[in-house]
Amino acid sequence: MNNKIRVARAEVRMTQQQLAEAVDVSRQTINAIESGKFVPSTVLALKIARTFGKSVEDIFFLEDED
Repeated sequence: MNNKIRVARAEVRMTQQQLAEAVDVSRQTINAIESGKFVPSTVLALKIARTFGKSVEDIFFLEDED
């Protein structure tokens, strides 16, 4: 699974730490999700999308090989 978290953060000038605090996880968790090393739970994906005012599908997407 890939994501556009980095792009969404840049659009609103939000740091990884600020996003982490908004969704109640560590900055390392946000970093791992952004880099594709960790797939978030459904609840966390929904919280992240809601923070940016977007749908989950706007932030997270599957590649053909997924």
